[in-house]
Amino acid sequence: MAFCLLKSLTRKSSLSAALRLRSPELIETFCIQTLPYSTKRVKKEETVTADEITAYGVPLSRPISEILKELNKKVPDSLIRTRTESDGFTLKHLPWHIVNRIMNLHAPEWSGEVRSITYSADGKYVTVTYRVTIYGTDAELFRESTGTSSVNETGYGDPVQRAEAMAFRRACARFGLGLHLYHEEL
Repeated sequence: MAFCLLKSLTRKSSLSAALRLRSPELIETFCIQTLPYSTKRVKKEETVTADEITAYGVPLSRPISEILKELNKKVPDSLIRTRTESDGFTLKHLPWHIVNRIMNLHAPEWSGEVRSITYSADGKYVTVTYRVTIYGTDAELFRESTGTSSVNETGYGDPVQRAEAMAFRRACARFGLGLHLYHEEL
């Protein structure tokens, strides 16, 4: 006997459950039908179609255009964080872990990889190049971006982690995720 993941048509949920957040705005914006995983024994000769296997209620394999359409939706304000830089400039951003969860929800077959880590000649900065690839039924598509962090900067993690998180968020923005944050002033 083989074990297969089959969708269970038992309840309706929203992205708020996936993100473990409770926000009416979030539910209104990203409300979808969520189908939890269940495991079921299946005889070897039985077949399971790709449509029967889902992640968060979204089929694992969808055309790239559908995935991009979902990623280009405006992210609810409740997920956006604000940070004030040392020069007093206020910056809105999406934390990397929220971007990761949104990618898991809308593009469950995505992958990411660090392509390079480069230190500046004076050793004061580190730059990370990151590639995000999404896979659809009709194609796979990738975007790369860079993130740079000061070696002396304080905050979460080490300089490479900070640069990687920045590069990851920017690569996802190239698919449209959170892109509206870059154009709010216009």
